Order: sequence, then structure tokens, then C-alpha cells
Amino acid sequence: MPPNFRDQVRSVSTFPEAELTTASSAPQESARPLEKALGHKVRILRRERDLTAAELGQAAGISLAMISKIENGQISPSLSTINALASALNVPLSSLFSTFEEKRDCSFVRRAQGVLIERGGTKAGHIYELLGASLRGDVAVEPYLITLEEDAEPYTSFRHAGVEFIYMLTGEVIYRHSGQDYHLRPGDSLMFDSAGLHGPVQHIRTPMTYLSIIVYPRSPA
Repeated sequence: MPPNFRDQVRSVSTFPEAELTTASSAPQESARPLEKALGHKVRILRRERDLTAAELGQAAGISLAMISKIENGQISPSLSTINALASALNVPLSSLFSTFEEKRDCSFVRRAQGVLIERGGTKAGHIYELLGASLRGDVAVEPYLITLEEDAEPYTSFRHAGVEFIYMLTGEVIYRHSGQDYHLRPGDSLMFDSAGLHGPVQHIRTPMTYLSIIVYPRSPA
């Protein structure tokens, strides 16, 4: 456990209830859902047209700073500004609001009905069940239930963008990350930079299962 981690957790628990509605330290949801939706749509359309923010601003007669604030949902632009953006992007004004809706994404997967992936070759016996999917936004989240069967082969050369969180459910494994080994038992967790080489190096008790959550930035549109 990193130094001072317990102190950090305790400090979170002392926040007033009005400022923190869960144990998470994530920032509160924006109070500008319409502005956020408008900004997100403008950014998508701009990238689809291979325009920089400066180029869009020049075409619409709007400063780069204003474009940045609009795309980040920080201001409520005037109707004339929105119309100028629509003209510069060559779309109907109404299309800039097409993504605005109050409902939020939700992915529901019943037990044993996730997308099953069984890898072959050097990763034989590693079974991945995708438990959900983030449908939009700048960050992708992939939660997997991973099962290592009795004949699963050790493999320590996984590497990908983002951050990975592992929570051990059953069995025991020696898991390696960037040359450091960790003995994981049920209830243990491991969170790491997944750009470093990682994977199970020794299967102590099989079959084993663990939850793996991978978070990474989506590629720009």
C-alpha cells in the first residue's frame, strides 16, 4: 500500500455530505449538460472535417480561446455564435444539439452472458468475458472477468495503453508487472500502468478468476 494511502482515504471521508455524495473523489457532474453536449458535438464535427480549433475559429470569426471554452462546455454561447459555428462546419444549426439528452449510457450484462474471448497460441487457456462497454466519451472502460484454466500457460508480455485494475476472486497467481512479482490471493488487488509488460508468471492454484478493468483514452475522431 502506497505511503499515506490510508490517510488520503480518511481525508476523503471527512468532506461535508453536500460536497461529496459518494466515497469517490471524482469531481461532481457538470451543471451545464446542454453546454457540454454542444461542445462535444462541435469537437466531433471539427475533427471529422480535419480542422484544428484555430482553423474553425477563423472560419467562424471566433477566437481560439472562445472555441476552446465552447468545446469544453465552459460557456453558454450566443445564438449568433452557434449559428456561425454551424455555418463554418456546414451543418444545420439544429444538428449541433443532436446529442443533448438527459439519459445516460448504461451497459447491462446478465450473468454468464458477456462476450467470451478465448485466446490461442501463447495465451491458451486464458478466457476473457467482457462484462460491459463504455459507449461514448473521451475515456474507454473495458471490464473483463478473466479465467485461467488448469492448462493455462503463463504469459507476461501483455502491454497496452492506459491503466489496469485487477481484483482477485478465486485461485492464486504470481502476477508480474515491469519486472516486479506480486502474489495475488482472493481479495487482493493490483492497479498499474498497463504500458509496462505484465501478466501471470506462475499459476499457484487453478482454475483462477479475477476481475480486470482497463481504462484508456480513446483515439481522436
